Amino acid sequence: MTTRLSLLVLLVAFAAWIPVLADEPSGDGASDASPDAWKREYEPMDDSWKTVKQELIFNTGSEPETLDPARMTGVPEHRIQLALTEGLVTADPETLEARPGVAERWEVSDDGKVYTFHLRKDAKWSNGDPLRAEDFSWSWYRVVTHSDADYAFLIYDTIEGGPAFRKHHIETSKSTGKSASYEDWKKMVKAEAIDPHTFRVTLINPTAYFLDLTMMGALQPVHRKTVEADPDRWTQSETWVGNGPFTLQEWSPRDKIVMVPNKHYWDADFVKLKKITALPLEDQDVAYKKFINGEVHWITAVATAKLDDARKRPEYYVMPYLGSYFYRFNVTREHLNKKKVRKALSLAVNRKSITNDVTKAGHIPATYFCPPIEQAHYTPPKGYAYDPDKARKLFAEAGYPGGKGFPKLTIFYNSNDDHKKVAEAIAQMWRETLGIQVALQNSEWKVYLDEVDNMNYQVARAGWIGDFADPMTFLDMWLTNGGNNNTGWSNKRYDELIYKARAELDMKKRAQLLLEAEKIVVEDEFPILPLYIYVNQGMKVDGLQGWYENVRDRHPFQYLYFEPEE
Repeated sequence: MTTRLSLLVLLVAFAAWIPVLADEPSGDGASDASPDAWKREYEPMDDSWKTVKQELIFNTGSEPETLDPARMTGVPEHRIQLALTEGLVTADPETLEARPGVAERWEVSDDGKVYTFHLRKDAKWSNGDPLRAEDFSWSWYRVVTHSDADYAFLIYDTIEGGPAFRKHHIETSKSTGKSASYEDWKKMVKAEAIDPHTFRVTLINPTAYFLDLTMMGALQPVHRKTVEADPDRWTQSETWVGNGPFTLQEWSPRDKIVMVPNKHYWDADFVKLKKITALPLEDQDVAYKKFINGEVHWITAVATAKLDDARKRPEYYVMPYLGSYFYRFNVTREHLNKKKVRKALSLAVNRKSITNDVTKAGHIPATYFCPPIEQAHYTPPKGYAYDPDKARKLFAEAGYPGGKGFPKLTIFYNSNDDHKKVAEAIAQMWRETLGIQVALQNSEWKVYLDEVDNMNYQVARAGWIGDFADPMTFLDMWLTNGGNNNTGWSNKRYDELIYKARAELDMKKRAQLLLEAEKIVVEDEFPILPLYIYVNQGMKVDGLQGWYENVRDRHPFQYLYFEPEE
């Protein structure tokens, strides 16, 4: 597309791209007896692909923080995870609907609370060991008891017995310094290995997006013997054991990650790529040049400075994205613990100027955090638009007239030219409107994530990509002590609304509860500064097949292959 998407066009497209979740998923996946017959439509039309070198090189955009599914939070990590692991359920590469993964089929009880997964008898780990239902139970236990697992709440807040076990684990850790035992987990939590090939999960409440949760990194299985043998290094190439369509051949930090087909993958014959190389190039100009020079087949972003050139090329793509770009405020810092200060900082930002003059990619300026999600009946609140006069008034009321007495503020971001330009623009707006001093600080991705996790920042750039097509994937992250909160903010009423929404079966009532919750964040308390809703744009060669546009930018590697380019 050569012109910027208008707000109206993008919103319409966004709604059209949101996948619809089945009310009663069966897991059959096809009308015939085979649970995998649906895959036929994704097979090549002929054998011409066999004449092409099946080696993919793409840019992840940064060095992954980890390859441990329990600890993953970022997009680069989850993109690589799609190659290395497989959960109970996978996503259709085009529609994103739930498809059989390790589980070849499943049943859901009439009350929507009990999921019974029937695992493939030929499912194996990359070392040839059989994969069993117990592997999922232990892997989920590991997440809930892992100190660095930010997504643990998705398990213990969703599964029956989870809250009680979590409390038991915390008390055990305080008194003994050790985690609650796996034996206690099996007694208390309804995530049960009924037999080697049957895994039954009982939920606290019916959860329409539970199948989507099982696709997430945190709920992927890990190989227990390998993890326990070397808990700190098991994700290195020399020790890696996974169950995905590919396995880890090489991980050279800041250079490349190389993956090759997993010969023990249950559907190994379907996989066509012979090698995948992921490059952690943070410099988008360098990545763009490599793409133009034919050194890279796919880049997942285009630098603003290259957009005009990219839009003229047929390899360029742009599409709606289920993602939000925002800033976090560390409300534990003395000068940021005042609501009026945070609101003033928000009102002083001209979001339209940022999307029109800085990013220039068609992003939607947003005073809300969660994008509209049609099938969940969710329309976000309006928030507050740019209002410099009111911002100055609030800042004065907070005790800082004209910025006097307010300490220097630092914006922290991961190294990236576009993040830098956005930070520079916001810093200038704050200087001009509020009269304060603003500095910028950047670091590489892994350091950035660690600093934010440890609350070692004042204002931090952030992005959030929905893990499933429901407002909860955006809004439950601001729960008190939530693993991805990282603002120090807590609000009792907000917590109550989120937990009520989780238990509410009426979708419209649920949407109202979530709306009230988001209003607390973007119209009252301001622990974050929403900036815009993403579009997804990048470049890929025409010969790359099996890659489909979708709002989560999810492209499972087992479907990708090259055909001869015309």
